[in-house]
Formats: sequence, structure tokens, C-alpha cells
Amino acid sequence: MPSPHPAGAIDAAPPLIELDRASAIRGQVRVLHELRLRIDQGQHTALLGPNGCGKSTLIKLITRELYPLARSEGPPPVRVLGQARWQVDRLRTHLGIVTGDFGANLAAMHELSVEDAVVTGLFASFVVPPFREVSGEQRAQALEALERTHALHLRGRLYAELSTGEARRVLIARALVNRPQALLLDEPGTGLDLVARGRLLATLRALARQGVTLVLVTHHIEEIVPEIDRVVLMQGGRILVDGPRATVLTADYLSQAFGGPLRVWRERDAHGDDHYLAAAG
Repeated sequence: MPSPHPAGAIDAAPPLIELDRASAIRGQVRVLHELRLRIDQGQHTALLGPNGCGKSTLIKLITRELYPLARSEGPPPVRVLGQARWQVDRLRTHLGIVTGDFGANLAAMHELSVEDAVVTGLFASFVVPPFREVSGEQRAQALEALERTHALHLRGRLYAELSTGEARRVLIARALVNRPQALLLDEPGTGLDLVARGRLLATLRALARQGVTLVLVTHHIEEIVPEIDRVVLMQGGRILVDGPRATVLTADYLSQAFGGPLRVWRERDAHGDDHYLAAAG
């Protein structure tokens, strides 16, 4: 299995995400089995695998919605930027989070405007905390984030009335409002039509080129944009293979992970970038 970390390499900064024999149980079932995973800052990475392989649980470990099984010795099982403990609002300034759970919570607030939905991301909350006022500078940050995701024209709309594609762009803007170093995106293409998905992927490519580290969780290989070269393929709560796209995105590995025969091929776009596609059979 290829290693993305050559022997003797010296890091100038702590890893963005580091899991050291991290295990997790949901209900009575162990869904992650002593995962070892390191993602460095600036290393665009896709976590790929079928539904039920443990991807969402891994995300919840990183976002502190779920805690790993405790150990009596050794380093902490989960660290973000070298730290095992974070205040949520401080974490969001380093790692922006985009999950469907956030979208559902915002949509339930029927009078919430798009602009305010993004502003609340500054407080790691779904509402502006009591006795806190939103400054002009914070409003400007929210509009800047909306502009980066090509959603500025939505600022006056109600979030609950947006299409799925529009809401997804606003969620990414909300994650960007703190100007984080990295984005963690959990299945961002779910429910999008072809046009909306194309816009989403174009946004992700632009953010990667702007220096925002992408950690993309997906079960669709076509969402792994060319800027993401490292793929971690999961199966049954374990890492099956971890390495460059060209090594991991093969018919043999994907068929094994997804439990059925798959064909995989590459298509080159007008700019010379390779995109991977797959189909059953």
C-alpha cells in the first residue's frame, strides 16, 4: 500500500487531522476499527467508500460529535492540528465543516435569511448568541464568503426556500466565513442534479486553487476533482488502501470495496485534467 509520507520527511506544521488507532462504537456495533490516518495541511484528500463503511462516523470523531473508545495508554486517538481538545468556535476558524445535519438545522428555522445563516457560522451556532451584536466587519465577512461560492445574489432569500444546490453553496459559504485553512465536506453532492453538482465541483476546484485544503467524504468517484490526488478507500470500518488517485481508483480496488463488479475509466477535459468515472459491470 503506497505511503503518502516519505521516510525522513520533516513537517513544518502539525497534521491537519491525525487518527491513531481510533475505534468507535455506535449502538452495540463497532463501526471503526483502530484507524490510523494522517492528513497534512495542504494535502487535498478524498475519503471514499460505500454507505455504511464508517465514513460518517469518522467525520463525527473529527467534529467532536462522537468520541472514540478510550485507551489507557498511548497518544490521543484523534487530533486536529496537533490538539486533542478544542473549543468548537476556535476549531471552526481552522477547519470549516459542511454536513447535511447543519443544513437540516438551518432549514428548520423558517425565518432565517441566507445572510444570517452565514453570519451564525462565526459563532459556531445556529443563532446569534444573546447579548452579541453582529459588527459591520462580520457582515462583510459573510458577504465575502457568499461571493466565494457564487451565492451572493441569494443573500436576501430565506434559507428554507432555497433549492438543494443553492443551499449547498450557502452551507459552504457558512463554513468559509471564518476563513479556515481547510474544509471538511461530508457527501456535499447528495441530492444535487447534474447542473448543481457541476457548479459545486467547480467551486471546490476554485477553493483548492485558492489554498483551502479539501477533505472530501464521498461515495461518488466523479466528485473527486483533479486537485484531490490522495484517496483513502474504506471498507467495513477499515482502510482498504490509501494512495494517489491513479493507484486507488482502479476496478479491482473499487469492486472489492463496494462489493460488486465496477468499471473505471478516465476522461480528460479541455484543460488537460483527468476525471475518474465508474459504472456497474
